[in-house]
Amino acid sequence: MPRALILNPNTSTSVTTMLTEHVADILGATWQLHAVTATFGAQYIASETAYAIAAHATLDALAQAQDDKYDVVLIGCFGDPGLEALREIAPMPVVGLAEAAMREAAGYGRFTIVTGGPRWAPILKRRAQAAGLEAQLAHTHILQESGAELASDRDAAIRLLGLACEEAVSVSNPDVIILGGAALAGIGDILAAQLGLPVIDSVSAAARALGAAIDTRHQPPGPDGVAYSGISPALARSLSVRI
Repeated sequence: MPRALILNPNTSTSVTTMLTEHVADILGATWQLHAVTATFGAQYIASETAYAIAAHATLDALAQAQDDKYDVVLIGCFGDPGLEALREIAPMPVVGLAEAAMREAAGYGRFTIVTGGPRWAPILKRRAQAAGLEAQLAHTHILQESGAELASDRDAAIRLLGLACEEAVSVSNPDVIILGGAALAGIGDILAAQLGLPVIDSVSAAARALGAAIDTRHQPPGPDGVAYSGISPALARSLSVRI
């Protein structure tokens, strides 16, 4: 039975629960999932500062889970904080919500991202650049409401996101829309039926990517030889002895 470690880079346990339940619904009973919530950082990532702290928190969460063996790791935040760093220290494949959704969307053509939180646009542009998909990113449509605010009222979120998607289509005429954010899991199919256009839910895309990643091999580079101070003992060990 494949085992996946789900890392929530923010400190909201409710998001961790929702994310894990949605991934479990997609993968089914043939997978074993273990979820970990960041022990420090922002309750919900909504800025460059919170994103930078979340990258550290994600590395630390992986290190704290070193006593268990997993086949694949999922970063449960749209934006994938710490993705490249985790791939340096993890002996298993690492999947990110944003990268997975972008790669799936690229199969349709040009994609527009719809998500909540006004400071996310430059972060997502960098993620598209890192994935080599900047040319296919047609537009990023940002709602003023944060993901946490959208998650607090699902019915209202569906209405707001539906209007945002309609506006995004009129502006950029994409082939597909990415609905970004762990807190928006499961809304993509609802909006796709409403819009008559493919809408990729980033959580669902990442769950599908886990299945593909399980068959890949990942060999991280060796220790970087740098001395660290002030980090947790678990993370210090993971930087010198591979998990």
